[in-house]
Amino acid sequence: MLINIKFITAFILSLFFLFSVIVQADESVPGYQQALDHFKTQEKKPKKGGGISKDDKAIMKKSAEDLAKSMPSPGLKVGEKAPDFTLKNAFGKNIKLSSALKNGPVILSFYRGAWCPYCNLQLHTLHKSMPHFKKYGAQLILVTPQTPDKSKEQIKKDKYAFEVLSDLDSKVMKQYKLFYKMDAELVRVYKKLGLDIESYNGKGRNVLPVPGTYVIDKKSIIRAVHAELDYKKRMEPQAIIDALKKL
Repeated sequence: MLINIKFITAFILSLFFLFSVIVQADESVPGYQQALDHFKTQEKKPKKGGGISKDDKAIMKKSAEDLAKSMPSPGLKVGEKAPDFTLKNAFGKNIKLSSALKNGPVILSFYRGAWCPYCNLQLHTLHKSMPHFKKYGAQLILVTPQTPDKSKEQIKKDKYAFEVLSDLDSKVMKQYKLFYKMDAELVRVYKKLGLDIESYNGKGRNVLPVPGTYVIDKKSIIRAVHAELDYKKRMEPQAIIDALKKL
């Protein structure tokens, strides 16, 4: 009986150790929500100028509500074929999705621009997660409406090792059902807050994508999607890895 108890105790301890190793492995994957929580603690600190007015908040809320009505379910869905496209990267090179897919699955993520703090949090998290993605032969490609020059500045500043492509005619954002145009009132509020979207996208282009991330297999089939109208929400790297494991 004593031997059995010792055996059971040793077995339980071994399971506990194995579980600890698994948890540690999961914790090694950077988390977007963790980065967001830290950002929020900094954001709550008092700001000069009093922040956003009630009227501005009302305009932003109405714009969000109008967008929700016009785009109740943004983005392509799991099982659909990812539209092929060719866009220039930050250094003027043409990048074609179908060509990239010949080398392995692609993580395709749309973001608003270098001016967006939530996008920057996401990009930093994705950058740190690249070694985990590469274990599954996956490539990371980002698409943004901002000009290549703005993307080049961003890449050099943050030393990103992934492709950032500029969708200057909004065609790809439309193909992936993420495109929307900011209304005039929202543009005015953004400019009041010091955010001139045209200075990033080009004259007359107050356009943005709903932040969306797709995991696309080598056959161009979308295997996982995260597209949220709430621009503060992004796909977690762990969720991307979970999708890659199933390919």
